[in-house]
Amino acid sequence: MTIRLYDTSARQIRDFSPLKPGCVSIYLCGATVQAAPHIGHIRSGLNFDIMRRWFAYRGYEVTFVRNVTDIDDKIIAKSADQNRPWWAIGYENERAFNDGYHALGCLPPTYEPRATGHVTEMVEMMRGLIELGHAYEADGNVYFDVRSFPEYLALSNQDIDDLRQPDEGVSGKRDPRDFAMWKAAKPGEPSWETPWGRGRPGWHLECSAMAHKYLGAAFDIHGGGLDLVFPHHENEIAQAKAYGDDFARYWVHNAWVTMSGEKMSKSLGNSVLVSEMVKRWRPIVLRYYLGTPHYRSMIEYSEEALREAESAFARIEGFVQRVVEKAGVVEPAAEVPLAFAEAMDDDLGVPQALAVVHTTVRQGNSALAADDKEAAVARLAEVRAMLGVLGLDPLDAHWAGESDRGADLHGVVDTLVRMVLDQREAARARKDWPTADAIRDQLGQSGLVIEDSPQGPRWSLGPR
Repeated sequence: MTIRLYDTSARQIRDFSPLKPGCVSIYLCGATVQAAPHIGHIRSGLNFDIMRRWFAYRGYEVTFVRNVTDIDDKIIAKSADQNRPWWAIGYENERAFNDGYHALGCLPPTYEPRATGHVTEMVEMMRGLIELGHAYEADGNVYFDVRSFPEYLALSNQDIDDLRQPDEGVSGKRDPRDFAMWKAAKPGEPSWETPWGRGRPGWHLECSAMAHKYLGAAFDIHGGGLDLVFPHHENEIAQAKAYGDDFARYWVHNAWVTMSGEKMSKSLGNSVLVSEMVKRWRPIVLRYYLGTPHYRSMIEYSEEALREAESAFARIEGFVQRVVEKAGVVEPAAEVPLAFAEAMDDDLGVPQALAVVHTTVRQGNSALAADDKEAAVARLAEVRAMLGVLGLDPLDAHWAGESDRGADLHGVVDTLVRMVLDQREAARARKDWPTADAIRDQLGQSGLVIEDSPQGPRWSLGPR
């Protein structure tokens, strides 16, 4: 079956047809590094990580570019407020983003270019656009003439006459809706030399120039959050196509993580930082929570929803552990079940694919209950293949040591619980059932689930 994706520009699901057979090129708008990431930021990287993994499973050679915007108004403002170099703030937060991506199991991009490393390419693009009559210089600024590009606003399906873009007090614009590609230097701000004077990049120009450099004049998929459709992606399209590029053939946008119905953002003061969340929740559980809803569906953040995700993943993980105890480590199957593949091919239908995972887990548990080792092993091989695509295989080396602190803590807890379980086993051996049951109940009240197996008692964390 052909992979199908919802294309924002077409407003419908389309069959994916690559520019180059067997290859797929993806550009994802990455972090603007003015602050550390919240889980809304990381959701985008995680959704496109799953896309990338699925393309790779289907046999495509994937080139995945995710940029870093390391210079913008907010970074400069924070530099002034904190009396720190702008580049120090950017680099610190870039590291925080990469730590977040890694913690949640995202594969590293093929290329991760920084905006400030590509001023030469931006100057070249601006020069070309000025020569073609699509851009102009005014007082050291360079603006894109939106009326020179008839396709402007096609992606967001707006009418230019209804568009009101403030000029932010900047003089020299021919039309208040024209947008800045380059901003003239202000005293004390970082700047680079250009034919039009010293200045710094505008946000939109960065991505057009970097996509051109790393993926060429045409590439397959451009991705990003739904909030980027306008103005960022509209302006990228205008710059690139006016320059002569075909640019992206498919536009894919992920939805937001919301709190109380509002988009999670630092400006609203409702962000949940990844660095704090991974202290409270296992990273693999956070990945399950953020990655298993459909990428085009909003996620309403709540502690209850996270607890539900934790319980759901515990059922999967418990099955994996039980089969490994009985049969040893089982390698993933060469192919995922057909129903899983059909769901993933249909616009990355992760919820439907996950239903196949849970069905297979139930079948595996039934096989274990019937002492059918061969069937249980077969189901685990299928489960591991499916979880591998989703980046959720608990036996993958990435998750083997989710955090040194977590591993150390698990070891301490295991030692203490084993001491109590030994007391319970001693009570059972002398047929002191009330004491044995009381110990089990006390452990249950502490949030532990005790399961008696042929290999002896086993404990796990229960739902919170």
